[in-house]
Amino acid sequence: MKMVIAIDGPSGAGKSTIAKLIAKEVGFDYLDTGALYRAVALHLVSLGLNENASDEEISLALDKTRVEFIKGTVFLNGKDISKEIRSQEAGHYASVFSARKHVREYLLEIQRNAAVNSDLVAEGRDMTTVVFPNAYRKFYLDASVEERAGRRARELISKGFEIDENQIRLDIIERDTRDSNRDIAPLKKVEDAFLVDSTGLSVEEVFRIIRDSIEDGRGVNIDR
Repeated sequence: MKMVIAIDGPSGAGKSTIAKLIAKEVGFDYLDTGALYRAVALHLVSLGLNENASDEEISLALDKTRVEFIKGTVFLNGKDISKEIRSQEAGHYASVFSARKHVREYLLEIQRNAAVNSDLVAEGRDMTTVVFPNAYRKFYLDASVEERAGRRARELISKGFEIDENQIRLDIIERDTRDSNRDIAPLKKVEDAFLVDSTGLSVEEVFRIIRDSIEDGRGVNIDR
């Protein structure tokens, strides 16, 4: 496995934006694991499945599913669905289905395989805890609920989606609770991850903090 810079954190903390910038800065590939979960979730919903679906139903559906992340583009069974996965519905069901064992097992191999031939900056919910526990660098990126809700609202507006700001805030709180309390791979900060609270900081300021910490050794995996 090649070198991995792993970034975890809750929804709306700015992981994708920062991960892309860091990947460009250090010359690594970028892996958006949240996009993979969103793609799987939308596919399961399109098949009529929801949070009450049985493990067998989910497993059978995934047997006929091919999800790929190629140079920033998400493909579902060969179709580019990069725009569709950015909807609120996709985000909601990504969190719902990410708690299911078969979904996590299905995507675990896909994520790890991405680091077989390429150095990666990988961001998500369990990069430092499950997918890449021996990552070269580990970070936990956080921000207040209000900050994250505002960012999400601006992102959706820029992509042409209609929004309800209060609902976005409630969705983030609900997702935080679900992601942090699920039985399988819950969202949490590992001991050797460098914490960055981006509340009130610009993208450039967060980028510099993480870039400098990589250069001076913070975020180093203490077990390596």
